[in-house]
Amino acid sequence: MVVGAFPMAKLLYLGIRQVSKPLANRIKEGARRSEFFKTYICLPPAQLYHWVEMRTKMRIMGFRGTVIKPLNEDAAAELGAELLGEATIFVVGGGCLVLEYWRHQTHQRHKEEEQRAAWDAMQDEVGRLALALEALQAQMQAAPARSALEELQEQMREVRAQLCARDPPPASQASSPSQAVSAAKVQESAQV
Repeated sequence: MVVGAFPMAKLLYLGIRQVSKPLANRIKEGARRSEFFKTYICLPPAQLYHWVEMRTKMRIMGFRGTVIKPLNEDAAAELGAELLGEATIFVVGGGCLVLEYWRHQTHQRHKEEEQRAAWDAMQDEVGRLALALEALQAQMQAAPARSALEELQEQMREVRAQLCARDPPPASQASSPSQAVSAAKVQESAQV
């Protein structure tokens, strides 16, 4: 069963969001309690977000040039804490994606290096075999070509020598050399 990439990515995102929510909630609580954190970390992004959001809404509705009142401190602190929590979740999710991309690229690079090494090894083997083939072709061209008839004649001589060594000719036939050769041929044809 094959599962598509999109549902798995969505599931992964939801898992990361659930894991990073406690971290975001802790950061929100710290932002609400700490005056420094509230004043310098939460309020400026919250006011900027409120200003951009209201300006966009006013332009969509057709009001131009209206003055946008800033949020009160408590509402801005709450909005800033929420933005900070969402940014934390986003950073954790983005970090996971970057790490996964980096891991995938490392794996891909390692696989390509293995393929390149295998390719180089095959090219070396092909080169070595080509040199061996050239050497064998040179040997074949340097050696005088023997015909099939010459090879058969050489084999016949070897067989005659083996027959003569096994069965010495009788004394009555040893008087004439032509008779000895004809007797050897008869014995040879009888064995074949």
